[in-house]
Amino acid sequence: MTPVELSRTVLHAVRRAVDAGELSVAVPTRAVVAPPGPGGCGDYATSIALQLARPAGQTPFRVAEVLRPYLVGADGITDVVLTGPGFLNISLDRAAAGVGLVGEILRRGARYGYAEQPDGRVVQLHCPRDLRAVVVAEASARLLRSQGALVRVTAEGFEDAWTSVLGVAVDAVGIAPAALPVNVRPVPVPASETADLMSLGRDAGRWALLHPAAHDRPRTGDELLVQRESNPLFRVRYAHARARAATRNAADLGFTADPGPVTGSGSGTPTGSVTGSGSGTPTGIGTGIGTGTVTGTVTGTPTGPVTGSDASIPTGPGPGTGSDTATPTDTGTPTGPGIPTAPAPLADAAPALLAALADHPRVLAAAAEHRAPDRLARHLVAVADAALPFLLTVLPRGGEKPSAAHRARLALAEAVGAVLAGGLDLLGIDAPDHL
Repeated sequence: MTPVELSRTVLHAVRRAVDAGELSVAVPTRAVVAPPGPGGCGDYATSIALQLARPAGQTPFRVAEVLRPYLVGADGITDVVLTGPGFLNISLDRAAAGVGLVGEILRRGARYGYAEQPDGRVVQLHCPRDLRAVVVAEASARLLRSQGALVRVTAEGFEDAWTSVLGVAVDAVGIAPAALPVNVRPVPVPASETADLMSLGRDAGRWALLHPAAHDRPRTGDELLVQRESNPLFRVRYAHARARAATRNAADLGFTADPGPVTGSGSGTPTGSVTGSGSGTPTGIGTGIGTGTVTGTVTGTPTGPVTGSDASIPTGPGPGTGSDTATPTDTGTPTGPGIPTAPAPLADAAPALLAALADHPRVLAAAAEHRAPDRLARHLVAVADAALPFLLTVLPRGGEKPSAAHRARLALAEAVGAVLAGGLDLLGIDAPDHL
C-alpha cells in the first residue's frame, strides 16, 4: 500500500463511518498521512480525527475510536493504535506494502508523487533581479505544477546568461504592481561569487543554488564537480546510474524486473572470488560501470575487490574503459572513501530504502507548498544513500542463477532510478544513465 492508497483508505473509512451514522461530517477531499511523529508508532500516522472533531461535535479521540475499526479491517493494514489527542498510527503489512509501492512507482515512472489532475490553484511567483531567486522560483514552479497548480513566474530583472548557462527561464520580466510583492527571496549569491557559480555549469550550478535552504548561503566552489562520495550531487547521480546499469546487466543475464519479496533464494551477497572482463580493479568509489560477464564460483568469503559485469560494484576511479581480466587475490579488506563496496544485509538495506521511496510524494507536496526545492534535493540524497548499499545485492553473484528475489530486487532498483530521475528533473538537473 502506497501513501496515496493509504490516504484513500482513510477517506474510505470516514465515508463508511458517515454512512453508518457514527459520524455526521462532510467527507474531506484529502487525508494527510505521514511518518509518525514523537510518541507515535507504526508506519504512518494521520490527524484526520483532529480535523473532523469540530464539525462532528466530538472529541478528536472519540472520532479516532470511531474510525479505528474501519481501518483495522482494510487490506494491507495490520494494526491501528491511537496516541495523543487522537492520532491514528497505522501499521502496514510491510511485505505487501513494499510490493505495492514498487509496482506503483514503476507504473508512474518519473511522475511518481505527482498529483493525478490539476487542482484549480493559480500561483504567482515573483522574484527580484537575482540569480538564485530566479532559479529557486523556477524550481518551485516545477514542484507546484507537479502537485496540480497553474504557476506563473516573473522577475524584476533577468540576464540572458542565466538561460544559456543554467537553463533557467521566467514567464515575464519587469516591475510588478504593488498588488504583487516579491514572494521568493532566498539569500543571494554575492556578486563576487557569481562568476564562480556560473563556471560550475548547469547541473552543478543549479544544485549549488537549490540544495541549501533559502536562508543558507550557497557554496560556489568546485567541490560540486568532484566525483567523490563527499559530493552529494555525485552520490545522487551515481545511484541513478547504477540503478540504470542494473537493468542493462540483468538483460544480459536474461531476466527482467518483477515486483515481489526481495528476500528469498539468492542473497545477492558475494561468497567467493569473481573473475570477468570488468573495467579495472576497484579501489575507490569510481565513476565507471563495468561491462564484463560474471563467471566466478562460490568458494569462500571474499576479502578483496571484485570485478565483473555487475554495475553495482564500483570499477575504479576512472571512467571504466579498461579490459583487465585478472582474478583478484587481495586478502585485505577493500576500503574506499565512503561508497559501499560490500553488500549490506537485505534486512537492513531494503526497509530503509522502501521507507525513503514511500516518503517521496509527501516530500514533493511539502516542497511545493513551502516553495522549498531544497527539501527535494535533500530527500534525493537520502534516497541515494539508502539505495547504494541495496544496489550491491541486486544481481546474481558467481554461479547463482536469477531467482524471483533477484527480479524483485531489480524492480526495486528500477523504482530507485525512476524516483531519482524524476526528482532531478524537477530541479532542472540531468540524470545520466552513465557516469
